[in-house]
Amino acid sequence: MLSQVVELIENKQNFAITTHIKPDGDGVGSSLGLCWLLRSLGKSAEVVVRGDIPLAYRSLPGADEIRDIEKVDKAYDAIFVIECSDLDRPGIGGLDEQFTVNIDHHATSEHFGTVNWIDSTASAVGEMIYNLVKAIGGRVTREIAECVYMALVTDTGSFHFSNTTDRTLKVASELIKAGAKPAEISEAVYNNYPWSRIELMRQVLSTVKRDESGKVASLRQTLQMRADSEAVDGDNNGFVNIPLAARDILACVYMREVGEKEYRVSLRSKGDVNVAKIAERWGGGGHRNAAGLRIEGDWDAKEHELVEAVRDAVERAEAIAAGDITVAPDVF
Repeated sequence: MLSQVVELIENKQNFAITTHIKPDGDGVGSSLGLCWLLRSLGKSAEVVVRGDIPLAYRSLPGADEIRDIEKVDKAYDAIFVIECSDLDRPGIGGLDEQFTVNIDHHATSEHFGTVNWIDSTASAVGEMIYNLVKAIGGRVTREIAECVYMALVTDTGSFHFSNTTDRTLKVASELIKAGAKPAEISEAVYNNYPWSRIELMRQVLSTVKRDESGKVASLRQTLQMRADSEAVDGDNNGFVNIPLAARDILACVYMREVGEKEYRVSLRSKGDVNVAKIAERWGGGGHRNAAGLRIEGDWDAKEHELVEAVRDAVERAEAIAAGDITVAPDVF
């Protein structure tokens, strides 16, 4: 709960913040935003992660101070774990031996923390960090504003995903007033990729296809594609959304090969097509229109299973919209 987080910060001094491995804009932006808040309150704070920070987020204030660690190597009063479904997601050893604060906006998050603050109504954890600043009586500095704005703009798809609310836009407005520069942040996110991204995109898009309904698209990314394009983590950000630009496509399945018969899967959808429920069947999770999971097995067979499940979700959402089914679209 937020009140517990406020009490902890007020009564303790030494903190670390971490997020999931291969962090996105919300993970990095929210972690740095919280770090700047803690420091503004006279606390000791640092951000630690496992692995590199994607290029798009390295211009954020404080990004150059983020430490890459394999295991917790200092004593802290508490470690904040940002946007993680479970304690394994950061990829950092020793977290299970620490006092942890789980801060997430995914309803599927496990309550693994010593303290758990989950708000599934928030568009991003960044929105929650803004609320924390206000709750603790802090000031939204320029550094906090830039970091939290990055979290919002990336997790809402530049404010056009369905998780964007009037509250989200009000927070964004306040961040701009505090010094965040939308054009500069968007430039860093959307116009700052290496050529390897374009080459990887060319290869991945060559695999795009639709199912027989014409409403579900699928994409593949092999390890060979990544090697041939010399791509790095983050180069494939947003690929899963590309087919959704087609009017008739209501959902997309994007499978990325990460090992021998091992895949990371991203699911995206429009409207009331609930892909989070599908991800949960395979141990994943996320939001209604954006979810993910890991899966193993024969590529063709698993892709077929996922596309079938997504098509069922599309048909169910359409039946509800037509009045043929009266239960809520997120009930399976």
